[in-house]
This record gives sequence, structure tokens and C-alpha cells, in this order.
Amino acid sequence: MTSGQPGTGNARPTSTGADAQSRTATTAAAGTPTQPARTSDKTLAETTPDQPAPGDGGTAGAAPNGDAEAGPATSAPAKDAARHGDKQDTPAGHSTTAKQGTTAKQGTTAKQDDAEGGTAASDRTAGGTDASKDDAPAKNGGAAKNGGAAKNGSAAKNSSAAKNSSAAKDGSAAKDGSAAKDGSAAKDGEADKDGSAAKNGSAAKNDSAAKDGEAAKGAKAGDADGTSKADGEAKPVGPERWEAFASAPEPRPSIFTRVGRAVGRFLIHEWTLAALGALALAVLMTWPTLRYPRYTLPQDYWDPSLQAWQMAWSGHILLADPARLWQSNTFFPELWSFAFSDTLLGYAPAGMLGSGPEDAVLRYNIMFVLAHALATFGAYALARQLGAGRIGAAVAGVSYTYAPWLLAQAGHLHVLSNGGIPLALAMLARGHGWSLRHGYRPERRHDGWVYAGWLVAAWQLSLGFGIGLPFAYFLAGAVLVAAVFFYARRLRTGQAVPFGRRLFAADVLGGVLFAGVGLLMAVPFFKVTELHPYAERTIGDISLFSPPATGFVTAPAESRIWGGLHEGARAALPWHPEMTLLPGFVLYALAAGGLFFSVWRLRHRLLLLAGVLVTMAFAMGTRFFDGTFTYVPLFEHLPGWSGLRTPGRLMLWTTLLLGLLAAGAVTALTDRVRELTAQRIPSWPGPWLRMATLLPLLLVTVEGLNTTPHPVVPTQPAAMRSAQGPLLVLPSNQSLDQHVMLWSTDGFPDVVNGGSGFTPRQLDDVRRVSQSFPDQTSVDYLRTLGVRTVVLLRGQVVGTPWEISIDAPVESLGISRQDVGDAVVYRL
Repeated sequence: MTSGQPGTGNARPTSTGADAQSRTATTAAAGTPTQPARTSDKTLAETTPDQPAPGDGGTAGAAPNGDAEAGPATSAPAKDAARHGDKQDTPAGHSTTAKQGTTAKQGTTAKQDDAEGGTAASDRTAGGTDASKDDAPAKNGGAAKNGGAAKNGSAAKNSSAAKNSSAAKDGSAAKDGSAAKDGSAAKDGEADKDGSAAKNGSAAKNDSAAKDGEAAKGAKAGDADGTSKADGEAKPVGPERWEAFASAPEPRPSIFTRVGRAVGRFLIHEWTLAALGALALAVLMTWPTLRYPRYTLPQDYWDPSLQAWQMAWSGHILLADPARLWQSNTFFPELWSFAFSDTLLGYAPAGMLGSGPEDAVLRYNIMFVLAHALATFGAYALARQLGAGRIGAAVAGVSYTYAPWLLAQAGHLHVLSNGGIPLALAMLARGHGWSLRHGYRPERRHDGWVYAGWLVAAWQLSLGFGIGLPFAYFLAGAVLVAAVFFYARRLRTGQAVPFGRRLFAADVLGGVLFAGVGLLMAVPFFKVTELHPYAERTIGDISLFSPPATGFVTAPAESRIWGGLHEGARAALPWHPEMTLLPGFVLYALAAGGLFFSVWRLRHRLLLLAGVLVTMAFAMGTRFFDGTFTYVPLFEHLPGWSGLRTPGRLMLWTTLLLGLLAAGAVTALTDRVRELTAQRIPSWPGPWLRMATLLPLLLVTVEGLNTTPHPVVPTQPAAMRSAQGPLLVLPSNQSLDQHVMLWSTDGFPDVVNGGSGFTPRQLDDVRRVSQSFPDQTSVDYLRTLGVRTVVLLRGQVVGTPWEISIDAPVESLGISRQDVGDAVVYRL
């Protein structure tokens, strides 16, 4: 389809700039009209003249027979056409026809160029007096009278629309023969709006001219093999010719499909698999903890009963009266009694679910298993962040969580809840873009991970100072060392090391949050020290729990592999539950191998080795040269360190460092196996070699197997369900009072009983005076304290003074006596 504009039948794109100026000069001299500047997917330059310049052959209007004449050819345009990759077009006045017309290889429409969005050209080009084959009209309209009608109603090849060509503005000639924008049909050849023939007969048959330069809506499919374009925006005219042969487009997935794919990607992500694997391993390695989770407790039922009460109390009081958090219902009428031992305050959200002793036991067992899972996951994440492979990181995680020495701590949930330490370190390292294997990479910084790391560190500190305080000092030291190295490198190189304000702000805010949590947690403990100065530890207390060097190769009785073999070695230890510190012989071997064969650099291996030796020396307390250069300076100068009575728990850091050394060795092994597998032809030994890399992980796991007992928790007496507080339960001692604390979770009445790391003097007085209960002296003393009820348990009085006085008459004392189940209730 031709535009009717004179000279547009064989329009050719021209260059812009200086090239266009030289072209203008040449064409003006030859009487050839200036062609519009070539643009890409845009309208033609507005500098194109509306009418061609007069000259010899310069006006190429519609021929009398209705054929669009080709413009004249000159030497300059020919050269320019060649420069654009076009083959020279021959004007109709000459007796020759151009071989390919004026269509450019990449700028104008090619023969049947459906995919390019232009108008498909005819199989042959009508040039001058060369009519189309047999002068037959073109298919589906668009045939010029007695002229070279284009096949399928498209414009002739020498006047076809350029690829993605646009109409010229304000009536200017369309680029390469395309329809003009806003009524740019050529004068003397413009079709009226209802599709009638143009004045000189240039309108195509059955092909309506576009209103205001747009393609007619009624064009047939054969005329719409491409798109007409205006102002650089393509407008589809009709279906593609070859659309039926194209592959069917992929259907847009539904929202359920997208959600399913997102869930699937989440489930197969490394961190999801690591978390699920850690949880499954925790269930298996702590079995049968979840077999009867409402009735049994791991290790024993003394300290676990106390810690089950701690979680229940914090959750209950934060919902009921947060101001009373530190004034617990036990040790009545003592103040700050919740701070008499580590609080597990970070588990308070779990304590908000359920009520009563059975729910408290269930909650404890669930958190016991989750603590193991979090420790495994945290150590795995730290090893991965530092640069270890998956299997090496798994070795670090399993060895950190299931080290044999930790089996002796199965009754101390605040010691087992250590997963926040490696997890926080992993997050902080990732946020700062640092790893042991690759060093500092500023492009990997992310302040979000820094905030998360400080939050996890603060949560870890809220679980207790027993292992949280050394962690706090380690973070403080790490920040100081990092700052020194940062500025030292800046002074040495003379260049500012990239850090960023956002990262600095995250560290400042995160550090303030961490310090704030530590101070808020420390205030009640300082209050307790003021009220009970005898509760503070002495060097003599530390010496009682300081393990000798043989403790590092001695396993506790709960170890399934080494427990029976080390029975004689344990007998030589003064207090073996805190002195059997074997981290695992397999771990020792892997760490030793990591000193010589590892993915870590040599200096990093030496630093890890130094950390192992230093932490071992601190874990020995006063047994390492009397602690003069290790533990004693910390005890005397670091605030809060005097409250730590068991130096052997610093073995936690030794185990973590040994695990990182082992992870480096295992990662180097797996990398080497992968290389050997790739080099083997045939590669059939590959799977067996890769399975061999799992052997260290299997050995570490087997060495962590345990025989931890799970005794049944004593049932709550029926008398305590209806007794009004404040009350005293007899007999009273450190062990039995921990059961009373657990039983008090049913309503949380005030009770005089309590068990902790130390015994208040007032509770000592109560136990001493109540030995003769019921008598006038003890009754008057208890009334002075505010006690209203005394519960005497028949099952616990054998061998005590109450075995005789339990059935004595009490009418003369002004109190009442009632048998409730297996207990006697006295109301004062």
C-alpha cells in the first residue's frame, strides 16, 4: 500500500548530522528531494519537506495509469543507500528494475517479514513501467491499476514500509513508504475517510485509507501481516501470518500454582533443609524425651523442675502483672527472688501457653529438644558463613551440640540453650560481609543481618548469665579488635576501608540494644548481691569446681560409647558432673587433621588453635597455674564474673573452635573428592567416594549418643490445688523445694519454699524452726512471716521429726488440721 506522497514509492532512509548535510547538498544539486532522517522506532524527522524539490525528474507523482512512480536515482543517494546496507533502486524512467528495491537489510521491510512488525512486501517489485506479474491485481486488494500490485495487498517491494517504521508528523511523507501520521497521505493521492479511491487512483482496492493516518479497521488479514506504527508505538493490525505455526504460549500460572512453586522453593532451600535436619536429629538424639513429654524430665527431676517453673512464671507474670516479674511467688517473703538463679527469661513467650505442672513439664521437654536443634543449626550457619562446605558445616554443628561433655549438662537447660551464640556470630559476620575463607568483602554488607545478629545476641543473653556473660565479653572484645584492625589498615594503606554509615548505625543501635538488655538483666542480680552478700562466689568456691587436665579426655556416665569405659577416670574427679569435659575423640582427630589439611589459611588455623588452648586454660579455673594468669584476673576485675562458679562450662567455646577446625578439614576433603570424581573415566566410583565424605559426620554423631535417664516427675499433691497461700510445704530442702516450685504453677500461690544456686538465710531459719512443727514456737514464727497454710506430705516424712508429730493434736495451738489425700493441711 502506497502513501500517495510524491516520491515515497522508493523512499530511502538517510543519515543524520554531517552526513545528512552532505547528502542534502548532493541531492539538491541533482534535483532530488531530501529524504527524511532515519530514526529507530520513532517518527521521521520533522525537517523532511512536505513536497519534493523541483528538478529534473524530481517530482514523481502518481502516474496516469495509477502506478506509483519510483523516485530518480542519483550517485549520492546510491552511495548513501550502500552505506545503509541498501541496494540501489532504479527509477521508473529508466528501463531497469532494482534487484531488491530500497528496503534496507535491517531498517526496511523484508520480503514476508512477519516477525519484524513491518508491512510484508510483494514477491516482486513494480518499478517504473515494470508491472507486476501478468498485470494481475494483488490478492485481497491493494492492486494499483495497470500497475505492479503487491501480493497480499501490501505495498510494492520498492515502496514497502520499513521495519517498525513510523508515520511522519504533520503530513510529512512516511518513512520508507509507510502511512503518514495525522493525515499525511500524499497530496493528489490521498484517500478519503470512507476508503474511496484517491484522486489520482492511488488508493488500493478494498483497502480503506486510515483516518488521520491510521490503518483502516476493516483491513483484511492479508493486509495485516505486521503493525503500523505511530510516534514510535507499535499498533497491532491483525494476527501474524505464521501465528498458527508458532508454539503455544505458556499459560499464566494461577495464584495457587505460584504459591505452590514458592512453597516448593522454600522447602528445598538449604537453610530450610538444615533447620529440618537439625530438628529431626534433635528428636532422635534426645529420645525418649518426647515419648512421655508430660510426665518425664531428662537427666533428673530437680533442676529441670526449677527451670520448668522459671519458664511458666515468666510467661504468666508478663501477662498478668509485668511489674512483679522479679518478685516471684517462691521464697516468700524474699524480694527479687526470680534473680536467685539464671532465669531463662528468653523463653517467656513459650511460658504464656498452657498452665499447671503438666503443661510446664511439656513445655520444658519441647524447649529441651528445640535447644539442641537451634545449637546444631547455629553452628552450621556459622561454619557456612565462614566458608565451610555443607558436610563440614554439619560436622561443626553436630559436634558442637552433641559433644560428650554436654551430656552431663542435660539437666541444665540454661547451659544447653547455647544456639544463639553461633547463630548471632553468623548473622553479624554475614552482615559485615566477612568470612574466614574469603576475608572482608564490602559488596556483601547488609545492615539487616547486623540488626538480626544483635537481636539474637540480646535474646541469648536474656536466657541467663551462666553462658551469656562470657558471650557478652567475647562480643565486646571482638568489636574492639575489629575496630583496631580497621583503623590500622586505614593508616597502613592510606585509604579508607569501605564500611558505610548504615552499617555503622546498625552496629551502634544493635550494640546499645544488647548492652541495654544486659544492664536490665543485671540490675536484679546486683540487688540480690546487696541483700544477700554471702551469695557471691569466692575463689575457694571456684576451686571446688575447677577440673584437672584429665577431665578433657574423660567422658560422663551418660555417654553411650565412652561412659562405661571411663568409670574409673570419673571416680578420680572430685565433682565429675562438672569435670568430665571430653568434646569427643573424633572431634580431636578431625581438628588435628585440620591443622595440616584445611581450606582455612595457615594463620587462621593457628588462631583457631590458639583459641582452643586459651579456652581450655580458662576452663580449668584455678587448676592451671592456680589461675593466676587466666581465671583469677577475670574473677577479680570483670563485673559479674564472680557469679560464675563452674569454669568448666567455658568448654563450650573450646568445642566450637574445635568444630571449626574440623569443618575446614572435612571441607578440604570433600573438595578433593569432588575433583577426583570429575577426573575419573568412567566415573562409577564417584558416588562411593562422595559417600565416604559422610563418614566424619557419622562418627561425630555416633560419639554423641547418650543414655540419659528420664525419670517420672512427682505428681502434684491434691492438697496444693486447694491450699491458700502464702503456704509452706514440709519437708523442705534444696531438692524437694524444686518440686514445690513446679507444683505452684497451678495458680502460682505464694510459697515459702524455693531452690536456687544459694539458700537465703531466712529460708534456712524457716527450715530450722519448722523442724518441731506443729508447736507454739513454729506456729508463731510462721504467722509472723504471714504464712497461712502448712502442707505436710506423708510420703516424705519417713526418717524426719514429723514422722512422730504428724498425727499429734493441734487444738491447743489455735490452728486446724485436715487430711487431704496423702497430705495433712494445717490452717494457721
